[in-house]
Amino acid sequence: MTRFLQILLLPVAVCYGLAMQLRNLFFDLGILPSQKFNKPVISIGNLTYGGTGKTPHVEYLIRLLSPQLSLATLSRGYGRNTRGFLVATEKSVVGDIGDEPLQYLKKFPLIRVAVDERRPRGVQMLFSQFPGLNAVLLDDAFQHRYIKPGLSILLTDYHRLYPDDFVLPSGTLREFRSGAKRADIIIVTKTPKIFSPITRRRILEDLKPGKHQQVYFSYIRYDDPVAVFHPGKLAFPVKASNILLFTGIANDYPLRDHLGRMCRELIAVKYPDHHQYTITDLEVLVKKFNDLPTQKKILVTTEKDVMRLKIPGFCTILENLPLFYIPMEVDFHGEGKEMFDKEILSYVGKY
Repeated sequence: MTRFLQILLLPVAVCYGLAMQLRNLFFDLGILPSQKFNKPVISIGNLTYGGTGKTPHVEYLIRLLSPQLSLATLSRGYGRNTRGFLVATEKSVVGDIGDEPLQYLKKFPLIRVAVDERRPRGVQMLFSQFPGLNAVLLDDAFQHRYIKPGLSILLTDYHRLYPDDFVLPSGTLREFRSGAKRADIIIVTKTPKIFSPITRRRILEDLKPGKHQQVYFSYIRYDDPVAVFHPGKLAFPVKASNILLFTGIANDYPLRDHLGRMCRELIAVKYPDHHQYTITDLEVLVKKFNDLPTQKKILVTTEKDVMRLKIPGFCTILENLPLFYIPMEVDFHGEGKEMFDKEILSYVGKY
């Protein structure tokens, strides 16, 4: 968005922000109700409209907590064709529950994965249907104030911190940056692996966290590429001439940076976040891939995109191509990992 357009949209953004602030005031005063639960409920969300890395941070919490607790995730299920409360099963597909919940289901089959656009009802249903359930992770729920989480985690992208942003449509914030005060934990995501104390201090000065807030700094760790249709049989080339990357996520720049070091030329095709692929999309991608003037070429996408690609009509188009995804996890700098883990475990240990 150009600077001129941002300024032009500023009055609309101010009106939107004030409406959200009034809504928050109603919740703060108890005019609108927020439901609390007597079991651990952890919210993971952001102020911006997507792209801060919620999914890998939810997965981090699953890895941390699931060995000790009976755990569930609850998402809205963005892009699904169903409505209401739904618990995922091994037969669930992306149209039933959405791409992110499907990814949790595939990677962590021992936890409960549920979707509901009404979060209080979803949590109630989970605890009533599964009496042995110990805790619920609320995915992308920072603005869902009809539920009061016991612990609220706010994510902000290192490359676009919320103090440097503005509300929609002039910026990407869902509410004024003052809303960050509701968070118990703030995580600055997608930081460089080499992270200086000077940069850390500068960010802390920009964020101005409250006395009740702890700030952590996370970064992305990429694993070895995995073949989408022939895992273990199709090898990723050590140095490809061309990589055709296609993504339907909010921010693909960390992956582009990572893949750029693995090839001579990277061609990136970007679709909107949660893009629902069509046969035409795939045919265009295949043609673009086939037209690349080299034999040492591969297709790469994200693990989240794979959830929207593994359906019968698409498999016949893609299964014979060298298509890979790059698994990713997040980790924390320095003592941050131990401190973050301890804070989370201390919270759930109170129940």
